[in-house]
Amino acid sequence: MKKTIQNISKDRLLWVWTFLSLISCHSKEVQKEKVKKPNVLFIIVDDLKPMLGCYGDSLIKTPHIDKLASHGMVLTNNHCQQAVCAPSRASLFTGRRPDFTKVYDLKTQIRDKHPEVVTLPQYFKENGYTTAAVGKIYDTRSVDSCHDSLSWSLPYDLLEGSNPIGEGWIYSKERISTEAPEVEDSVMLDGKISQHGVALLRQLSKRSSPFFLAVGFHKPHLPFVAPKKYWDLYDRDDFKVARYQKKAKDAPGFAYQPGWELRSLYVDIPKKGTIEEEKQLELIHGYHACVSFVDYQIGLLLEELANLGLDENTIVVLCGDHGWHLGDHNMWCKHTNYEQATRSPLILSYGSRYIGKNDSPTEFVDLYPTLCDIGGLDISDSLEGKSLLPILSSDRSSIKDYAVSQYHRNGNMMGYAFRDKRYRYVVWMKSEFKKDKLLPCNDSLVVAKEMYDYQKDPLETKNIIDQKEYQSILRLMEARCHHFFEHY
Repeated sequence: MKKTIQNISKDRLLWVWTFLSLISCHSKEVQKEKVKKPNVLFIIVDDLKPMLGCYGDSLIKTPHIDKLASHGMVLTNNHCQQAVCAPSRASLFTGRRPDFTKVYDLKTQIRDKHPEVVTLPQYFKENGYTTAAVGKIYDTRSVDSCHDSLSWSLPYDLLEGSNPIGEGWIYSKERISTEAPEVEDSVMLDGKISQHGVALLRQLSKRSSPFFLAVGFHKPHLPFVAPKKYWDLYDRDDFKVARYQKKAKDAPGFAYQPGWELRSLYVDIPKKGTIEEEKQLELIHGYHACVSFVDYQIGLLLEELANLGLDENTIVVLCGDHGWHLGDHNMWCKHTNYEQATRSPLILSYGSRYIGKNDSPTEFVDLYPTLCDIGGLDISDSLEGKSLLPILSSDRSSIKDYAVSQYHRNGNMMGYAFRDKRYRYVVWMKSEFKKDKLLPCNDSLVVAKEMYDYQKDPLETKNIIDQKEYQSILRLMEARCHHFFEHY
């Protein structure tokens, strides 16, 4: 009997020891999971408007971006801070608006104005991440020759010589607006960027530290050059020119511009006047081809991320840097405060954690605090955006009432656009408003005002600022404007 009791006691001790070991192992796994930081794959695409399948466009062919969107959160009312490359990217990667960065053009360097600024990738580097980049992340005219050396752990490799004769074309020796060469993707700069991005993913996957990899694609920026197979995805007869090609009634003329870049650089485009419909359709076709070309390159990155087993623990950000007027208002450009210029796609995916669509106003300045929040990093009080995590996790339907974009005109005016779920209010201020510090917003500084109702007038055909039925909305938008400048 005594022997039996001893055997039972030994069995019980063995069971307890096994149980405690399992608890200890589980605890270690939980602790390991807690300290495991997510990777970041940040994909930014030049001049990409929300003309994507996941944004409701039935003609465009973007299967890889759409697949990412099906596993992520699609922000359908997202806006840039200024609709041109350098200012938009400077704002996005510093988390500060253009009136702070002072980057309003294509020549001002971020660190000349703010040498102390800590960029988004730099902050992740300072918090134990290996940071790397390929392609167009910043605009090269706003950073040093190393693409902002403080941002990257690994040396930035500026890929050049995309085509045999450079400058974005394959066959032509003149600047033309479109081209459909029968070449492999790897001949194009963006094809090389995707290959380099895949190689960097493989390299970074072998490191013990988490990574922040930024990959920037150039197309669909002008010229609209893409391998012919992407042009062949479309039938030009399916395209239509923009429905409304006039300035909005009662809108200030200076708010528009016909496309300085397109009309001044390309020999096949008239310097003035309306572009012939046949050429418009060709440009629209070219833009679609370039988007599909880049979509495929993005697919290669996402496929490699999955093959490496990194997709569940990697935050994927996909965004443009601003939109593009594709013939509406007779404009072929960015460089405005209107919907087609400021609105740009933003998709965030993190394994299967955040899925859905949200139409509340968001801005690119929100990305910096959002990635910090998801990654468990402290959010600096100096950042001017708000974390989107409450939206991503469906805790809240919105985090702000409006997004703010801005663009200047004639060197003596700055226009500020306030976009909520339905309306856009634009106030044009005299240049002295922003000399050293923003002055109080008052009528003596106002040059012009605009307002548009996207529920009743999605094409911006009429400035409704003086219409009686909108005066209560106008007072609300003006109050928001004043509140923004008072707390800016």
